[in-house]
Amino acid sequence: MRTLKLLPLVLALSACQGMAVKSMQGETAYVINEKDATISLINTATDKVVGKLPASGRLGEEINATVIGHAGQYLYVVDADEAELIKYDLSSREIAKKIKVGEGTEGLDISPDGRTLVVCEEGAASVSFIDVAKFEVTTSIKVSGDAPEHCVYSPDGKWLLASQEGSDSIDVIDAVNPRIIKTLPAAGHPRGMGFMPDGTKLYVANESANVTEVWNTINWTLDTTVKTGERSNGVKVSSDGKRVYISGGKSYTVDVIDTEGDFVIKSIPVGERPWNMGLTSDDSKLYVANGRSNTVSVIDTKVLEVIETIPVGKMPWGVYIP
Repeated sequence: MRTLKLLPLVLALSACQGMAVKSMQGETAYVINEKDATISLINTATDKVVGKLPASGRLGEEINATVIGHAGQYLYVVDADEAELIKYDLSSREIAKKIKVGEGTEGLDISPDGRTLVVCEEGAASVSFIDVAKFEVTTSIKVSGDAPEHCVYSPDGKWLLASQEGSDSIDVIDAVNPRIIKTLPAAGHPRGMGFMPDGTKLYVANESANVTEVWNTINWTLDTTVKTGERSNGVKVSSDGKRVYISGGKSYTVDVIDTEGDFVIKSIPVGERPWNMGLTSDDSKLYVANGRSNTVSVIDTKVLEVIETIPVGKMPWGVYIP
C-alpha cells in the first residue's frame, strides 16, 4: 500500500474530441512527476520535453495520475493529503475547482463516453463516481476488500474493475447502477489492469506474485497466468489488442505479451522502478515512467528496443497519451 500525499488520475480523452495531434508534429505525452507535483510534456515526434505544468510552482504535495477532459481543456489531479480532486484548466493554467474525495485516492479512470470519472479510494476502501460536467460526486460504494488502487472501465462502459492489493481480490462493479456483481481472487497484490479492445479478456498485473493473470470476461474464469517481471505493476494494452506490456518494478523491465498465445515474447530492460506506461495512437512507441531513475524510456514497438531515455521530474509515476 502506498502512502502518498497527492495523486493524479488516468488520462483519457473523449473520442469525439480528436484531441491527440496525429501529424508530423507528434502527440503530447504527459508525464506525472510524483515528488515534484508537476507534469512534464513530451513531444512524441522529437522525444524532447517541451514544457511543464504548472509553469511555476506545484499542483499539490505529491501527485500520481492525470485525466484530460473535454476538448483537452481540463486536467484532473488528486491531492491525497487534503483528499481533494483538483480540476486544472489547461487554457488559463489555473485551478478551476476542487472537490472532496475519499482518503488515499490513487487510481482513476474515465468512462468511455467521457461523462464520468471514477476514483479508487485506497484508504477509504471505496470507489466514487464523479459527474464530469457538474464536477461533483454522484455516488460512492464500499469495495469488498482492502486498499483498492486501480480502477478500470471495460471498453463498453458496462463494468468497472477495482484491484484491491490489500485483500488480493478484484471487484467487478456494475458501472451503470453501481454495485458489486462479482469478486475475483487474485494471485497477489493486484495492481494495474487492462482490457482487450473487444472486452473479452482482462490482464491483471500481480505485484507480489510476479505474474500477470489473464481473465476471460465472458464467464469470469481465469484463462492463464503468465510469469512476468519482479513486482509486476503497470499494464498497457495496444489499440489493436495484439500485445500487452507489463512493467516490472523491481526487475527494471517491460515484458511484451503476445495475446494470441499469452506468452512473453521479449523482456526489455528500462530504468529503475518502471510503473505506468503510455502508447502513441499508432502503437509505434511505448513511453515508460522510470520512478527511481527520474526518466522516461521510449520503446520502439517494432524492434522492441529502447530508442531514447528522457530526463523528466522527480519520481515519474506514469505516462499518458491522449
